[in-house]
This record gives sequence, C-alpha cells and structure tokens, in this order.
Amino acid sequence: MNENITAVILCGGKAQRMNGADKGLQLLMQKPLYQWVYQAIAPQVSEVIINANRSIEQYAKSQLPVITDQLTGFLGPLSGMLTGLQHAKSDWVLFVPCDTPYLPVNLVEKLAAARLTNTQVVYATDGEREHPTCCLLHRSLIPALSTYLQQGHRRVLGFLQQQAYQTANFADQKNSFININSVDELNFYCNKKEK
Repeated sequence: MNENITAVILCGGKAQRMNGADKGLQLLMQKPLYQWVYQAIAPQVSEVIINANRSIEQYAKSQLPVITDQLTGFLGPLSGMLTGLQHAKSDWVLFVPCDTPYLPVNLVEKLAAARLTNTQVVYATDGEREHPTCCLLHRSLIPALSTYLQQGHRRVLGFLQQQAYQTANFADQKNSFININSVDELNFYCNKKEK
C-alpha cells in the first residue's frame, strides 16, 4: 500500500461476554487474538497501534505503541477511535476490533477504494451485516466524534452514518468478519482450527 495509513487495533473493552477476561489476550491456537489481527493488517498499513485500557504491560510486549482512551470509564469503541485519531500521524486511520482473527488481506485496499472526494468514513459490510468497527476514518472527524461522545452517545454505526460515509462490500468474504465474543465461541474456533 503506497498511501500512509495507520491501523489501530481496538482492545479497550470490558469483554463482559468473555467473563471479564481481556479479550485481545485470549489464546486462539496458542496465539493471542490481537496478534492474529495484527498479522492480518500489518502488511496493509504503514503503522499499527494498540488501543487498550488494561493489561498495558502485556500489550507493550508486542513492541507496538499502546495508547489508552483519553475518556475514562470504558465508553466503548468510539472512545478508542477518538484516541486513535488523536494519536495517528496519518490522515486516514484503519480501525479493527481485537476479536476478528480472520480479517481479509485486502481490507484496506477495498475500504480505501470505496472513498469518494468528500468521504470521511468507509466501513465494511458483508451484504447482510454491517461491520462498523472495521472502518477507515479521516482525522477531520475528531471534533464531531468528541462532541458525539460528550453528548453521551455510544453507537458506532449511529455516529458513522451521520458523517460523509461509504461502505465497502465484502459479500464474498463474510467469514473474514467472524468475531469471537465469548469463551464458548473461542473454544469452538480453537477446536475447529485443530481439526
């Protein structure tokens, strides 16, 4: 990829459905989930940053920059996105959740290709479901996102669709957006990989 794009892996949530365990550090085939995500996106971008609000030392062992939310209280993915936009050196920032280990190798290419002249947001869809946390955001969104969060809003899709947005269709790669939200799902995919 010739364009300078920063990626932020969102690892900052509470992981309530994972019994409170830090989701990004849960092992899939002896490798933390966030490392699967890193391996998928690193070749597609110029820099990768981790957004985490706990287990900072463990994430720092990756040698990647680790940033914490500026807003306190585990306010959800949008808070991590705001922090990522504020820290990124590039105009465009890719955001991906830490629990999607099978991301497509052409994620950035397809998201970037969907932009129009005034586009500020491009997020992934698989033709049936929208995947707003797999998105490309422009840094010009910082003021609008900051205001949205200060007003108490938390819905990612709600914010993205208020902006100049486009979608990128990954209908032929639906399984690339499987996310692992619970211990049962993690066990299922561990067993599936072993077979």
